[in-house]
Amino acid sequence: MPNTAMKKKVLLMGKSGSGKTSMRSIIFANYIARDTRRLGATIDVEHSHVRFLGNLVLNLWDCGGQDTFMENYFTSQRDNIFRNVEVLIYVFDVESRELEKDMHYYQSCLEAILQNSPDAKIFCLVHKMDLVQEDQRDLIFKEREEDLRRLSRPLECACFRTSIWDETLYKAWSSIVYQLIPNVQQLEMNLRNFAQIIEADEVLLFERATFLVISHYQCREQRDVHRFEKISNIIKQFKLSCSKLAASFQSMEVRNSNFAAFIDIFTSNTYVMVVMSDPSIPSAATLINIRNARKHFEKLERVDGPKHSLLMR
Repeated sequence: MPNTAMKKKVLLMGKSGSGKTSMRSIIFANYIARDTRRLGATIDVEHSHVRFLGNLVLNLWDCGGQDTFMENYFTSQRDNIFRNVEVLIYVFDVESRELEKDMHYYQSCLEAILQNSPDAKIFCLVHKMDLVQEDQRDLIFKEREEDLRRLSRPLECACFRTSIWDETLYKAWSSIVYQLIPNVQQLEMNLRNFAQIIEADEVLLFERATFLVISHYQCREQRDVHRFEKISNIIKQFKLSCSKLAASFQSMEVRNSNFAAFIDIFTSNTYVMVVMSDPSIPSAATLINIRNARKHFEKLERVDGPKHSLLMR
């Protein structure tokens, strides 16, 4: 019996020129940052359906941010736009000269969400942070975050600083997508069991097309808290380079005197990264363990499939 797709409506909103379509194109359409310069302004609403983890389909509404369109969203299109929303992502240009108008439109979005989709999750992306002097970024973001949280009440919003030129974009979108995965706790429990069985230091699960991190387990603290997003960015760029040469990226092993890291196709919708520091465990053993776990994790990806656990032996 075929599985029914689970659609989740995601609104991507913000003033014209804030960078909404650029970030969508990088995450979901395999653009690199410099190629987004040729993208034009979004006219009205652009709909796209992104299949994510098998059954999950993101119904992404990229809403043009010109004043005329924004006013229509809150009047004649209000019910159509804001009904059945799972996630609202509002993008702010950190260097906007019309901050007051930006905040007014954001509050209008919140009022419409509260009326039509009160359970929707709210994310605010303070974008183009690369244009801010490095020593000012923390202060400016903190001030903007405090303002947005105050304006969002009684709703709660999660704020991220982002730029298309570094890994911050992947951090934000990984956090957003994480909220949409229906069986994420089941997935995390099984990933933990898998890591413990094979004695791994860390295991990461990436969505195959976007290379966003959707789950991870670590048994020891790591120094670089941004390593997930950096890996996403690096590997996705490498995948794009491979595709330009008509080659496909399947797996990679990186080894030095301190650790070995394996990146491999895991399920039909994911890649896995396994980090091992025990030099006595040969590469072949880790690769066999990854292969043996694939069928189990394939079952977990089916939203309405059986809920089994990977048990310690």
